[in-house]
Amino acid sequence: MARPPTRFAHDLSFPAPEKIRVYDDTLRDGEQMPGVAIAPRAKYELARALSDIGVHVMDVGFPAVSESERETLRLILEGRRRGEIRRDLEVLCMMRSNPADIDATMRVIDELGYPRSEVSYFVFTSASDLHVKYKLGRTLLAREGIPASEWLELPVEFYREANVRMMCDAIRYARDQGAELIEFGGEDGSRADPGYVSRLHREGLEAGGARPSTPDTVGCYSPYAVRDYISTIKAATPLTPLVVHFHNDLGLGAWNTVVALGSGADVFTTSVNGIGERTGNAPMHQVLLQLRYLFGIELPGFRYERLRDLSRLMERLSGIPVAPTEPGIGLNVFSHESGIHTAGMLIHPEIYQFIPPGDLGTEIRYVYGKHSGAMVIEHALRQAGIRAEPALVARVMEEVKRLREERAERSDFTAFQRAYYEHLEGMGVTAEEVAGIARALQAAGGDG
Repeated sequence: MARPPTRFAHDLSFPAPEKIRVYDDTLRDGEQMPGVAIAPRAKYELARALSDIGVHVMDVGFPAVSESERETLRLILEGRRRGEIRRDLEVLCMMRSNPADIDATMRVIDELGYPRSEVSYFVFTSASDLHVKYKLGRTLLAREGIPASEWLELPVEFYREANVRMMCDAIRYARDQGAELIEFGGEDGSRADPGYVSRLHREGLEAGGARPSTPDTVGCYSPYAVRDYISTIKAATPLTPLVVHFHNDLGLGAWNTVVALGSGADVFTTSVNGIGERTGNAPMHQVLLQLRYLFGIELPGFRYERLRDLSRLMERLSGIPVAPTEPGIGLNVFSHESGIHTAGMLIHPEIYQFIPPGDLGTEIRYVYGKHSGAMVIEHALRQAGIRAEPALVARVMEEVKRLREERAERSDFTAFQRAYYEHLEGMGVTAEEVAGIARALQAAGGDG
């Protein structure tokens, strides 16, 4: 009797549901959220949950950079060998476009006793002229044998050419060393020239790469820009899966991801609860819910009913709570207090809610307070086995409202607010602590 939310005209063209792949970035990009650090055992717990819920690709970060990253990779590969993590779950490691990073990653794989083809390799560079000249400029000059003094004198075109060579050489090197599946792409793709990104993708495939990837590193794209940009670069490599990666700086990470999937992308990266640097990554739950309820796209084998449990696990492991109003996973998403709303819900649950709570493994919850009406009070009494006489219902409702307003008068959330922000601020190491470490090392003669 209600018009379904899928009934609207659009020009998006999505891959078949079985072709869409969920690529989780929580273990890498999610941990880049300031103050967040997740121990290897906790990462393994999260990896098992990601495997169980049905993600297809899992980025485990940079095993070359630290012992904890290597331990995480070891735990995940051993878990996959034991069957605790799905065998078809692709495990991916990241590295810059240079032999040293590739060698270091492969050395870890060798030391763990696995074939080098056991993981996928993401060889990345930069794409925007800003990054290519100012972030990579000195590296590219050294690689080309040009003095650093010429850094600002050379045109952008020089850096573009040198960057393509560097990335393609790295892809070929990784292939020669035993890598089979190589993802590749350039940072800051959304601020890059689409023609140059298309060239990076074409030449990366020719060098032996398997899957190009393009990110909106600073989260600055609109859905209209995504529509134009993704369709343009997909046209350059139409027969190859395209990975998209969006950040959420304007609150558009999930919607941009959906539009990208409808514009030529096949693989989308997300993080659990949207965790990540600055405003975070495209939240997994938002992308999946938008696809399912706005476009009728349900991914085969994905366990939507576990999204809320996965969210609670991420909160516990990261120390970062989600808002109670967060779509799909927030505490209040299926909670109702208003008398008008609860009366409607008790007649038919779809009157004020179009997502069935059972789809997400939960139930409707009623909260009692100053806005409660007689029908929900009757419901509560009957649930408790109490005869809901009209006079009793009226008296209980009056007392509930009085009690809630009395509590509101006494409420002071100052201490809670202070504790919340102190918790967030205290998760990282402060500048004062960094200086204290330096002074201690100097005093101990450990400064070199």
